Amino acid sequence: MHELLPSLKGYTKKQTGRISLSVKSSTTERKHLWQAAIKWPLYSVAIMPVIVSAGWELGNSGNIRLGQFIGFLIASILILLWENLTNDLFDDETGVDKYKFHSVVALTGSKSTVSRVAYFSLLLGLFIIFILALKSKITVLFLVIICCFLGYLYQGPPFRLGYKGLGEPLCWIAFGPLATAAALIVISPKSNFDTIPWGTALIVGAGPAMATTLVLFCSHFHQINQDAAVGKKSPLVILGTHRAAEFLPWFVGLILLLELLPVLLGIWPITTLICLISLPSGLDLIKLIKRHHNQPERIKNSKFLALRFQTINGLCLSIGFAISSFFYN
Repeated sequence: MHELLPSLKGYTKKQTGRISLSVKSSTTERKHLWQAAIKWPLYSVAIMPVIVSAGWELGNSGNIRLGQFIGFLIASILILLWENLTNDLFDDETGVDKYKFHSVVALTGSKSTVSRVAYFSLLLGLFIIFILALKSKITVLFLVIICCFLGYLYQGPPFRLGYKGLGEPLCWIAFGPLATAAALIVISPKSNFDTIPWGTALIVGAGPAMATTLVLFCSHFHQINQDAAVGKKSPLVILGTHRAAEFLPWFVGLILLLELLPVLLGIWPITTLICLISLPSGLDLIKLIKRHHNQPERIKNSKFLALRFQTINGLCLSIGFAISSFFYN
């Protein structure tokens, strides 16, 4: 996911054509760039599968394994850190980040350092998952490894499926049924799942994962020209900003539909309807994109509006699951 392009008063261009930070860049500028590079709000997408799963488990059994829950949260953040750092590395290779001054690669000036931190984060995250799997089911480790593989397919060579417009489907699969199934097994009492709970994971994770996919989709709006220049066929490059903006209400509507249908079918408790609290955030996003879809400077923060919708939606859904036991038991 690419962020807004911060202004930088001084920079120099190396022989390679890579735009590097000038030594004249002020401390304040660098601080802002590092804040953009760390992109800590985006880590809500990493922890949402286990948060929603915890709400579902609390509503159904009234119990979760708290230590396992915390461990999965930490591991999820570490693995997404690996994903974000390696994406910076891979995008640096293709040139799509040429003018992305808040790239971690640009800020550190050292690909090797970024690579070491990235893969240390991955190994530490997988080690935590391994410990959690030993305390639940080893299947969890394999599910998370598949998620990591999908993450590599997104940007990693030679696949770079994100450059072929397949990033969004990969995102939904990883953050939906796969991550949700792993989280359900980890936090639930050992006797709850003898096999992978695909059905539950699909129903519980479909809407929140689609909201996460929305964040990725909206991150392309302001950088369509840069993507097209390096041959990256993101959905925005394929559709164009106008058609993508017209598609956005259907996107938000699908997310809410995936969370309303289980209630209408009697599968979920009515308390989960509090996820509709996220609707105003979704409408704000739709209005912004509709008005300014072809003005990068006006929509450069659209993914953060999408992130607000995703966070509110997922948290409210989790709360709706959790409090259902007070009304139905």
